[in-house]
Amino acid sequence: MTTGLDRLRALRAQGLLEKAYDEVPGLLARESGRGGPGAGPGTTGGGPVSAAAAGRLLGGLDADAVLAHHPSTPVVTVAVTGQSTVGHVIDPLRGELARHGLLLKPVLGEHGTYLRDLTDPGGELRTARPDLTLCLLDAETVFAQVPPVWRPEDVERAAEEALGRCAALAEGSPGTLVLNTVPLPRDRSHQLIDHRSRALLGAVWREFNARLLRLTESDPDGRLVVVDLEPLIGEGGPVTDPRLAAHAKVRLGAELLAAYAREVGHLARALSGRVRKCLVLDLDNTLWDGVLGEEGPEGVAAAGTLRGEAFGAFQKVVKQLGSQGVLLAVSSKNDEGPVLRALNTHPDLVLREGDFVRINANWEPKDANLADIARELDLGTDALVFADDSPAERALVRHGAPDVAVVALDEEPALHVTRLLADGWFDTPRLTDEDRARTGEYHRQRERRALHAGSGSHEEFLRALEVRVGLGPPRPHEFARMSQLTLRTHQFNLAGGGHPESELTALAADPARLLLAARSADRFGDNGLVGAVLGTVAEGVLHLDNMWLSCRVLARGVEQACLAVVLERARALGLSGVSARYVPTARNHRARDFYPSCGFTRVGTGGPPDAAVRFHHDLARVPEVPAHVRITETPGGRGTDGHR
Repeated sequence: MTTGLDRLRALRAQGLLEKAYDEVPGLLARESGRGGPGAGPGTTGGGPVSAAAAGRLLGGLDADAVLAHHPSTPVVTVAVTGQSTVGHVIDPLRGELARHGLLLKPVLGEHGTYLRDLTDPGGELRTARPDLTLCLLDAETVFAQVPPVWRPEDVERAAEEALGRCAALAEGSPGTLVLNTVPLPRDRSHQLIDHRSRALLGAVWREFNARLLRLTESDPDGRLVVVDLEPLIGEGGPVTDPRLAAHAKVRLGAELLAAYAREVGHLARALSGRVRKCLVLDLDNTLWDGVLGEEGPEGVAAAGTLRGEAFGAFQKVVKQLGSQGVLLAVSSKNDEGPVLRALNTHPDLVLREGDFVRINANWEPKDANLADIARELDLGTDALVFADDSPAERALVRHGAPDVAVVALDEEPALHVTRLLADGWFDTPRLTDEDRARTGEYHRQRERRALHAGSGSHEEFLRALEVRVGLGPPRPHEFARMSQLTLRTHQFNLAGGGHPESELTALAADPARLLLAARSADRFGDNGLVGAVLGTVAEGVLHLDNMWLSCRVLARGVEQACLAVVLERARALGLSGVSARYVPTARNHRARDFYPSCGFTRVGTGGPPDAAVRFHHDLARVPEVPAHVRITETPGGRGTDGHR
């Protein structure tokens, strides 16, 4: 049987790897046995070893040629440095990023020069302006400062100094800095022959790692990530190979580096805005034990037996994900009535109807059901993760909805949790209050749809909705949410792309830049921060670099209200005009006429279909805020109704 790696080898031999780079995620999914784009390590072969092998095959790629064939491929520049030899992480990292449709541009520091690499302003790792900087720490980060004859107290002092260095690095690092906790090697701990000293060393070491992890709490800009290696070590083989450690100064082993690269791949995917938003679950033998249509509600279980307990544990994990803003939905070949009765009344079930934002229980093909769920939630299918125990259903979805990530479950429910969490599909650098409230917001969307259905017209619906909009500078706690919004919003993203939290913080502090947060509410509740405006003031003109608006509030007049407020503010400041640009992307075509609809005129004509289109507004006649919208805050600090 031909594997994904075999196909990669064939493509490389034919000189077609660059042209076929868009096939790579699917090939590596097939290799890992997971069954979805960017799928992770599975139990049927593949996994980290395959990622490293794929990375080696992709090592000779011409990045410019890949971009010539696939210009929308995100390029992630990753600087790699550390205490010891760390270049071995490049191959698995390249494979992991390729699994997620990303292209790696690595910049490798020299052996043992991490302090110079990360502090020299003119050094290669700083001037490359990396998106991610990986600083791999190992035991020598501490023990290099310990005297030849030592006690736990000496290690404690050296660990304190190492923490200080790490904190200083985090403050000055370009892009996002990734540190890691440090395993304590047995050949260090067991140099102490008395158990009391050995226990004290273990406590010192754990405190060092705990304080490393807590460095992220004092990082206001969200530019520091600390990867905890302990869970990865628990999954895999030895931390290091003593021979490689002695002769090549490779102190972190291949399996551990491969698992680490997998975590970094998830982080890079999140920072590029490719976080999945919705988990769609099958029911029979996925969420509960048994087939509802054959055995009835009393025949399915999530408790009471060993198998049932495994399904119950899986439900608890799913509910935990939902509590953090992951939308939950169902696609099940069942009749709707029995499914709803089971979800609402079955004594074993942890999950209830209210935990789900969409329940498709019918006999339609599941690829069509997933498309329906995405449409109803106003998401792309690339925002969905689908978990099912049926190979036939998974194959259908892979073929009919290839953008959906597929989690392959089987008849062993004890592995459901491991397989669901293996790829970190929903990983995000930071969780916000809006994330935690997301499921409730989608339930309120249902109420809004009901109001719309009962209204005589869309205009009547908008008047009854009582939309309120505020536009002003972002508050300190809002930068994380604003970053999420810019990175994850695709439909109303007028120039494409987004910004990490650290960039937004810097933009807000720049007097030549305009950064505004849009907040909205209506009769059903507070929508929170739903949009952003980024601009630059130069030579008496406001240049709108980009506007973003969450798909949750599109077509309610929020976008028109925000632009009207910005134009009025520009006129009040005495500016001569406002320029803007629209850059077509794969997902923002619905917004292409937004600027002309608000009185902007196009500047120039012609050009290829994917070229940026420029517009200008002379501020002679500023559009009014839609009549159904009440402005509660403007950049000048006051709303049209007098409310601050």
